[in-house]
Amino acid sequence: MPLELPEAVSIREVGPRDGLQNEPPVATEDKIALIDALSRTGLRRIEAVSFVHPKAVPQMGDAAEVWAGITKAPGVRYSALVPNLVGARRALAAGCTELEVVISASETHNRANVNRTVEESLADLARIVALAHEHGATCEVVVSTAWGCPYEGDLPVASVTAVARRALEVGVDSVVYGDTTGMATPRRVVELVEASRFLDDRPLGLHFHDTRGTGLANVLAALQLGVTRFDASVGGLGGCPYAPGASGNIATEELVHMLEDMGVATGVDLEALLQVAAMAERLAGRTLPSGVLRAGPRTRLTPLPG
Repeated sequence: MPLELPEAVSIREVGPRDGLQNEPPVATEDKIALIDALSRTGLRRIEAVSFVHPKAVPQMGDAAEVWAGITKAPGVRYSALVPNLVGARRALAAGCTELEVVISASETHNRANVNRTVEESLADLARIVALAHEHGATCEVVVSTAWGCPYEGDLPVASVTAVARRALEVGVDSVVYGDTTGMATPRRVVELVEASRFLDDRPLGLHFHDTRGTGLANVLAALQLGVTRFDASVGGLGGCPYAPGASGNIATEELVHMLEDMGVATGVDLEALLQVAAMAERLAGRTLPSGVLRAGPRTRLTPLPG
C-alpha cells in the first residue's frame, strides 16, 4: 500500500543556532560564512542566532554581529531565538522579523532552563508577541520537552497541548513541538499531533533529535499525518546535554535524502548541502553524526578496484 505523503515540506535549518550553541565556540566570521553557504543550498528558512545573555550561552554572544554580517538571500527567511522580553528587544533592534520563544511543557525543566515557572514564561510570551507584532514581526512558540523531560520523565499529552493552547491565546503565529531530550517515538508523535488538531490553520512544526535513533522514523510518522514543517541541523550539529556523547538534532542532509527519495520535495540541493555539512564538520572540529555525510547519497556509486 503506497504511503500518503505531502507533495512538499518546509525545512528550517537550525545548525547555526541550535547546533553551534552545543558546540565549542566558533568565530563570528565562520558563523557568517556557514549561514551564507546554507543560504545557497535551496533552504528557505534558517534559524540564525539567539539573543540570549552572553554569560548564559557564550557561543551566542555575537548574535548582533552575526545578524548584521550575513547576506540576506532573496526568498530565505531568517529567524532568531529570544529567551525573554529583553532578548526580543535586542533582536528587533537588530532588524529581526521572525522571533522564536522556547517554553518547556515541564515545570522542572523550565525552571532549570530559564529560572521561571511555565506560567511566568507564558506571561512574558504575551508581552513578546505584542512587541513583535507592533514591529511587524512574527513570533513562534517552541514547546520544548514535548515528548519527555530529563527530570520528570514522560509528560501527559494534555500538559504539552495546554502550553500550545495558551500560546495561541496570546497570539503566537505558529507552534513547534521540540523533542529536547530525544525521547520521541513514532507512537508518541502520532498521539501528540492528533491531539493538536485545535491548531487549525496555525502552522505546526516539529523539531526532532536523533539521540536514540528514532529521528527520521518520527518524521515519517508525522508526514503521514500531514505535518510539513520540520527542523534539522546541517551535519547533525549539536548534541544532547542530557545524554553526553549522544547525537542531537537530525541531520538536514539525512532528512533531505530520505524525503526526496520518497517523492516529497524539499527544494534543497543535496550535493550543495553536503558540501556545507563538510564545512560544518571542520568548524566543529569533530566527526559529525550524519550518515549521509559519511557514506554519501544512495545514488553515489563506488568505482571497481583496479
